[in-house]
Amino acid sequence: MTTPARTLRALLGAQARPLLLPGAANALTARVVEDAGFDAVYVTGAGVTNTYLGMPDHGLLSLDELSAHVEAICDVVGIPVIVDADTGFGNALNVQRSIRRLERAGAAGVQIEDQVSPKKCGHFSGKEVVSAQEMTGKIQAAVDARHDDDLVIVARTDARAIEGLDAACERAAAYLDAGADVIFVEAPESVEEMREITRRVPGLHVANMVEGGRTPILSRQELGELGFAVALYANATMRGAVVGMREVLHHLGKHGDTREAADLMISWEDRQALVRKPEFDRLEERYAATAERRRIR
Repeated sequence: MTTPARTLRALLGAQARPLLLPGAANALTARVVEDAGFDAVYVTGAGVTNTYLGMPDHGLLSLDELSAHVEAICDVVGIPVIVDADTGFGNALNVQRSIRRLERAGAAGVQIEDQVSPKKCGHFSGKEVVSAQEMTGKIQAAVDARHDDDLVIVARTDARAIEGLDAACERAAAYLDAGADVIFVEAPESVEEMREITRRVPGLHVANMVEGGRTPILSRQELGELGFAVALYANATMRGAVVGMREVLHHLGKHGDTREAADLMISWEDRQALVRKPEFDRLEERYAATAERRRIR
C-alpha cells in the first residue's frame, strides 16, 4: 500500500529537478497548494506562529498547537505533508513524543533543527545551537520513534551563522550518519557556499528560499544544477495572502464597499469548491436519506 511517507520518498528520489515545496500555515492554504498542482506541502512553523498567534518566529508555538494544525491539514489534502517541528520541543525524549504525535496527525516527514530552545527564524540574528552530539541524539530518537520506517526525517543545522560553513557541513554529515534522510543547512550566504554544501555532504539537501533573507534566491533549474533535492518556499503563500488582504481592505476603506473589488477576491463559487462544499452537500443528503429510510422501517 502506498502511504504519504512512501510517496514523499518517491518524490525526493525521482525528481530530476528539485521538488518545489510551498509552505502552508493552515488547512485552507494547504488546499490551495494542492489545488495549484504541487506534489507536497510544508507546514511552516514560522507561518503558523505568524498567522495563528500573530507573533514572530521565536519558538512560541506549542506541540499541541502545531499538532492541531497538522491534523487539520492532513485531513483535507491528499499530497504528502512535511512538518517543521522546530527543535522537537525539548530533548531527545521530547523529540520522540513529537515525532509520534505528528506522525499520528498524518505527517509524511518531520523536520527538526539544532538550535537552542527557544529557537528563532533561521534568518534572524542572535541564534544559538546545541552541541552536535546532542542533536545526533535527537535524530536517533526521531528515527527510533517513527512507526512507519518511510517517515522522512529532515535534519536542519543553523550552525552556518554561528560556527561557520565548515562546522555546518561537518554537522550535516554527522546528522546523516545518525539516520536523517534529508539535510537542511540553513542560511548559506552565497551561491559558492550553496555549491560547497552539496559538494562536501552527500545525500538529499533542502535549499530554503527566503525572500529578503540571507540566501540568494535561485531558480529551480539553478538549484538543481547545484545539487539540491528540495526548493523550499516556506512562507511565500502567507506573504502573498497578506498583500491580497491589504489590497481588499484598502479598497473597502477607500470606497466603503466591495462592489468593485471582485477581481481582488476569490469568487463565491470558487471558494465553496476549494473547501469542497458540494462534496459535503452530497454526504449530508446521503446520510439524511439513510436516516429517513430507517425511520420509515
